[in-house]
Amino acid sequence: MKLGKAVVKCRVIILIAALLLLIPSIFGMIYTRVNYDMLNYLPESLDTVKGQKYMLEDFGKGAFSFLIFEDMSEKDINSVTDEIKEVDHVANVLSFSDITDGTIPQELLPDKLYKVFNSGDDTLVAVFFDTSSSSDETMEAIGKIRSIAGKQCLVSGISAMVTDLRDLCEREEAIYVAIAVVLAVVAMILFLDNWIIPFVFLGSIGIAILLNMGSNYFMGEISYITKALSAVLQLAVTMDYSIFLWHSYGEHKQRYPDHKEAMAHAIHETFTSVIGSSVTTIAGFIALCFMTFTLGRDLGIVMAKGVLLGVVCCVTVLPAIILMLDKLLEKTMHRSLVPSPKLLAKGIVKIFPVFLVLFAALAVPAFMGYQQTNNEVYYELSSSLPKDMPNVIANTKLKEEFNMGSTHMILVNSNLPSKQVRKMEKEFENVDGIKFTIGLESLIGPSIPEEFIPESVSSILKSDRWEMILLSSEYRTATPEMSEQIKELNRIIKTYDEEGLLVGEAACTNDLIDITSVDFATVNTISIIAIFIIIMLVEKSISLPIILVAVIELAIFINLGLPHYLGESLPFIAPICISTIQLGATVDYAILMTTRYKKERSQGIEKREAVRTALQTSIPSILVSAMGLFAATVGVAIYTEVDMIGSLCALMARGAIISLLCVAVFLPAMFMLFDKFISVTTIGFRPKKKPEMSEVKQ
Repeated sequence: MKLGKAVVKCRVIILIAALLLLIPSIFGMIYTRVNYDMLNYLPESLDTVKGQKYMLEDFGKGAFSFLIFEDMSEKDINSVTDEIKEVDHVANVLSFSDITDGTIPQELLPDKLYKVFNSGDDTLVAVFFDTSSSSDETMEAIGKIRSIAGKQCLVSGISAMVTDLRDLCEREEAIYVAIAVVLAVVAMILFLDNWIIPFVFLGSIGIAILLNMGSNYFMGEISYITKALSAVLQLAVTMDYSIFLWHSYGEHKQRYPDHKEAMAHAIHETFTSVIGSSVTTIAGFIALCFMTFTLGRDLGIVMAKGVLLGVVCCVTVLPAIILMLDKLLEKTMHRSLVPSPKLLAKGIVKIFPVFLVLFAALAVPAFMGYQQTNNEVYYELSSSLPKDMPNVIANTKLKEEFNMGSTHMILVNSNLPSKQVRKMEKEFENVDGIKFTIGLESLIGPSIPEEFIPESVSSILKSDRWEMILLSSEYRTATPEMSEQIKELNRIIKTYDEEGLLVGEAACTNDLIDITSVDFATVNTISIIAIFIIIMLVEKSISLPIILVAVIELAIFINLGLPHYLGESLPFIAPICISTIQLGATVDYAILMTTRYKKERSQGIEKREAVRTALQTSIPSILVSAMGLFAATVGVAIYTEVDMIGSLCALMARGAIISLLCVAVFLPAMFMLFDKFISVTTIGFRPKKKPEMSEVKQ
């Protein structure tokens, strides 16, 4: 009660402090850098990541792109490339004319070299940047190159993709929040009993969201996935706490004539209740931090922090706003549109064996679909983007006109004999899917001395420490064929140079595939164990955590199994995040019902009546909570053009409804079946025995 009384007493100070804290939060949000490159979250210990670091240190080259000039004369191309060379952070430009440089007769160069850079009316030019693939400087340079080259030039590569993704997300992000807010308000107006309380909730939750986003500044940067989803997710998963406070306040107003005293009791009750609920949600997000792929840590920290701030604002800022608007809120009450669940609860309990059979019937196909969905995810980052995006068009053109699906960069010791390097390049060309190689040896051949090569070209391909070889592959990134090709290329590299490295988007993505498959199992295990322990401590039971987790896990299996049966392919990050988020966010539904069921049984209520009462009293709160999560995410899923974000939101929206249904029908059936087992494995479950009359007399 001390917290409740303190909040009521200091409500004006709390509101002023919250509003003042918004000022640095807004600046923190503005100046928090956003990372749009998923590959930046790979562990630094990987050879592919080390190779990118060496390229930047030894060659002064981080990012790499191909420019495709359509139907332009050589003179015009040379004029444009001369301008591009002057763009800030463009390290080198490599074209066919740069290689000849007027010093090498064209007839002495290998015929295949001309075909590398020319196909029909299209001409290829390679551009190297002195900054990393997703740096702000590289994205700025991409924009300037497009401006200089005009519509007849397409820019491919991961840097162009990151640039386009940034532009798209910056256009969409404000709309995500607006859609989530509008639909959440509609849901709350429909299911709550007051016309303006949804806007009060949004005021409190909005402050928590801004505080969370502003404090991200201290993380240095966040991913675009985190930025796009965190506000929507925080709104969805913390709305429950506001609803609970509102309901509790209403109940206590009937007991205490002084609305301040009623609020003090409501704060105390809410804080006690939401601690258990929020801890399970936080545990789900913290589990993401154990991913080797550090995007999980990025999203996990931000969301765990957001839930914590949501709880704090719920028991401080929200009560202060409600007390200030108390008279207005009293005038805007209306009947909730949620029908009485009495008959529904009675019917579910009556036919509970049917739901036990249904649970068993769904378990196997749901789990099999879930397993298959995990095997059918896609990793090619451009697959999550609209087909009319400039970079996607460029990559398609590169594949169709030049038969280039991806580009590898090989780093080998610069002291490796030319004969050995030439032999290695020959082996590369014999690997299935390799279209051509570009290295000093392949450029000059045995008939041209290395000193004939222009310094502008040789400096691109050789440093004091490393020699770089470019390989063009017909295979697209993240395909089985590419995986086999990478294995063979690494085998060849290590044969000639143990320290040699394979670098590039395809190699990084291949590493991503390897580590996320391990991450998936790790995160799932940690989240289940953590939430099991929390439920065990909250409910003081061994059996109840097993039952609750089993019900929610079935909901997760159904949700993530459906894409397999519907023929959908999900982005790789979706199953990892959703399995954890859905477990952490919706296990609250089960905890709410379980707590009431346990309370009824501890008071000596018969099993059937206790289950019916628990279901009847829980359905309205669970329904409002699930519909809030559904409303906050479904609109974003429909609107967004970024499949990575759309898939996550669609799964969260569907998962909320599936979890609602599973808890409503399967959990009561489990209570009916395992009541005796629960009673002997749960502390405080059985009613306390009344003392005998003889004992009373004594």
